[in-house]
Amino acid sequence: MLDQTLNGLPAKPGVGYKPQHFAAILADPGPVGWLEVHAENYLGAGGRPLAQLRHLAERFPISVHGVGLSIGGEGALDRDHLDRLKQLCGWLNPASFSEHLAWSTHDGAFLNDLLPLPYTPATLARVCDHIDQVQEVLGRRMLLENPSTYIAFAETAMDEVDFLGEIARRTGCGLLLDVNNVYVSGTNQNYDPQSYLDAFPLHLVGEIHLGGHDEDLDDQGRRLLIDSHGAEVVDPVWALYARVIRKAGPRPTLIEWDNDVPDWPVLAAEAACAARLLEPVA
Repeated sequence: MLDQTLNGLPAKPGVGYKPQHFAAILADPGPVGWLEVHAENYLGAGGRPLAQLRHLAERFPISVHGVGLSIGGEGALDRDHLDRLKQLCGWLNPASFSEHLAWSTHDGAFLNDLLPLPYTPATLARVCDHIDQVQEVLGRRMLLENPSTYIAFAETAMDEVDFLGEIARRTGCGLLLDVNNVYVSGTNQNYDPQSYLDAFPLHLVGEIHLGGHDEDLDDQGRRLLIDSHGAEVVDPVWALYARVIRKAGPRPTLIEWDNDVPDWPVLAAEAACAARLLEPVA
């Protein structure tokens, strides 16, 4: 039977778990109320990673975030990968499972990136079919994350918010709102992030992501943001996040920091910033 709950996470800050923080988290989690792990790091049969995850799951709600299903890929989903995800979710029973609106496989090869999609009727049907399959196999409602993008496809027939909303309507999935991705994409493609968020179906949001990005220039000398997950959340993203939770109410909020990972106190301080913004609307 499909679990229809949008999310079982508390409306508190969470962090992406990194093994070097294991002891520090257990000693003093600070404002952190839950943890998120990348599914693909825990699909093995045993060892220290799974032992640590089992221990953490006794203390914290866990969110599983997939990065390898290639939901938007033209080919069929990798059934072996999906079966291993089912096994992981079976014993862990995470409070949430999410994936990306992206593709990362082609002709049997895995591309180490989350690549964008054209928002067309054909893409919509394919993504919905894949999400239906994921939810049926896992027996739980998944969340779909909005991407960070650097280009727009000429063949796109729908805007991103409408595309995500229609996916949710057809499949019953929830949405994961990455506010940094909205800021990155808006800057790169010259649209207003506030207008994007004002149009977003916030009632479908089961989790929010916040993270850092790098700044560069493109070939024409224009500002280009790269979704790096390797720095602090910047002030404009905090402002957008505050706007979202004022409108939508408190939501489980993840601090993503996957590259150049800092010591635990730095990550906990970012979570504390989210906690301060959540408190007035809690």
